[in-house]
Amino acid sequence: MREGMVTVYASTDLKVAQPLIAAFEARYPGIRVHYQDLNTIELNQRFLAETAALGANRPAPGAAFADVLWSTAMDLQIKLVNDGHAQRYASPERGGLPGWAVWRDEAWGTTFEPAVIVYNRHHLAGMRPPRSRSGLARLLQEHAPRWHGKVVTYDVERSGVGYLLAQQDARMGSEFWYLAQALGRAGVQLSASTAEMIERIASGELVMGYNLLGSYALSLMERGAAIDVIAPRDYTLVMSRVAFIARRAPRPNAARLWLDYLLSREGQALLAKSTSQLYTIRTDTDSVHTAAALSERLGYALKPISVGPGLLAAQDAMRKRAFLARWREAMRG
Repeated sequence: MREGMVTVYASTDLKVAQPLIAAFEARYPGIRVHYQDLNTIELNQRFLAETAALGANRPAPGAAFADVLWSTAMDLQIKLVNDGHAQRYASPERGGLPGWAVWRDEAWGTTFEPAVIVYNRHHLAGMRPPRSRSGLARLLQEHAPRWHGKVVTYDVERSGVGYLLAQQDARMGSEFWYLAQALGRAGVQLSASTAEMIERIASGELVMGYNLLGSYALSLMERGAAIDVIAPRDYTLVMSRVAFIARRAPRPNAARLWLDYLLSREGQALLAKSTSQLYTIRTDTDSVHTAAALSERLGYALKPISVGPGLLAAQDAMRKRAFLARWREAMRG
């Protein structure tokens, strides 16, 4: 059966994915990409609701049902895969990926994105920027009036990637909660949008952001924005947008072509050249936007979050409730 469409549910902004979509449709002129730009939690909830509505049935070939899910919320994606919502596919592009980026030939890491501290250079003129989490906490405490209401981070209750990064931070040690309390006392603002947070820092409306995706910030900085990026020296988490093919994808062959293209050298190069310059996950490219180039630029404390079952603990219901309760308490200052 001819598959003339592939439906992609994604948390990557459409303007970032547009060059990839255009190139894919040019390569496969018989396949149109139906791209749904959703936030991470909306993506997850919509897919689960549509799956539940199907019952035991399979979606019709022309149905508006996801063929591919592509999200920054690595833990939500891995839970979906673990719960049986993905289909296995041995992509020929696997050889170009690091081992930590693939799980069971079902879940695929597609980018290499550090979580960083972003600050407005004008506001920190004459001050030494913090280089670690403890340094950031001290700065917030020592200059409290200067920072009050001017610092931002993810709203972990509305942002899947924000929750992922905060959970990973907490696993690294108690220092995270010391910082979370300092953020709460500083009247931290919370947001679910990476681009919005970084643009507000660049405009001077906000002074600093914690745990923001560095790909967006580095891109804006290279275009002349008055911001700078700090990769914390204690450790710098690196997340990867995870893609998988839905087990009941109505257009599985088109989905495999999309995944292959997303992981290919050509597809990865297009992401690297996008407005957000998403660093390539591949180990065999010579682009300036590679993991190796990023390590050289930001330092070698980079700690990639592995695509795999280690992420499932973050979605355990009891642990999540306890984590969010502690987070809310910290945010109250």
